[in-house]
Amino acid sequence: MVKEIERYGIPIVHMATITTISESVGANRIVPTVAIPHPVGNPQLNADDEHALRKALVKKALDGLATEISQPTHFE
Repeated sequence: MVKEIERYGIPIVHMATITTISESVGANRIVPTVAIPHPVGNPQLNADDEHALRKALVKKALDGLATEISQPTHFE
């Protein structure tokens, strides 16, 4: 699905815990996330720290959307 959407010129960021799967499905912009049961959060953190974590991950994804790339790229 990622490749098909990008084929129409719409950039996609794939946020995933297991980045090798992202690569295998053809994602070009990949943001590694936290853990399989909580990819964009960590319930062990207090509310403020978890909010900061989520905000940082979304910022990485937005930065990835704004970045021109020529090959699959991980945004760490």
